[in-house]
Amino acid sequence: MSTSPTVGWYARGYLPHLNTAGLVQGVTFHLVDSLPAGRLRQLLAETSDGSTERRHRLQVMLDAGYGACWLRRPEIAGLVERALLVNDGIRYRLLAWEVMPNHVHVLVETVPEVPLSEVVRGWKGATAREANRLLDRSGAFWERDYFDRYVRDDAHLAAAVRYIDENPVRAGLVTKPADWPFGSARRIGADAGAVRRLQPAIMPTAPNQRHRSR
Repeated sequence: MSTSPTVGWYARGYLPHLNTAGLVQGVTFHLVDSLPAGRLRQLLAETSDGSTERRHRLQVMLDAGYGACWLRRPEIAGLVERALLVNDGIRYRLLAWEVMPNHVHVLVETVPEVPLSEVVRGWKGATAREANRLLDRSGAFWERDYFDRYVRDDAHLAAAVRYIDENPVRAGLVTKPADWPFGSARRIGADAGAVRRLQPAIMPTAPNQRHRSR
């Protein structure tokens, strides 16, 4: 018997998720070894579920470059980027993305037929199998959980694009966003990207206070 994905708010792992199709959402998913267990336990004990502080500290940990950083290898980073691009305009619309050494940022507009959880599952499933083959390894490649945050308005959208594009610069990997080889800043370009990114058709109004607080 097939089961439908959970719709609306739900929790899995240590982060809440909003699984509503038709939103513009920022997503971060990461390698299985990118958050050291001891540091993660401490962070979870010191922060509350869904808090801005927890999200910020998790991102700082990811940018620190823990783990094997398999995505630093060009053939694996390219594999992941191609997986993001292959269904752009079909199952979702990509607005910005960066494949970092141990995690991936994506700004995506979902469509009513395909909720976010299904989109992320597709990205992870196809890339994990091929990456493990290239690495001659087996076992988990991606961490099961992921971060997501819905985009409230045009100002939030512009800030989210800027945050994603500048992630390699903040991490000390390049001096300019367009210098990072596996991301939208390089592929789209600053001028073309600004036009494309600021034209999503769906700008949701938050239905309740919990939604607004994310």
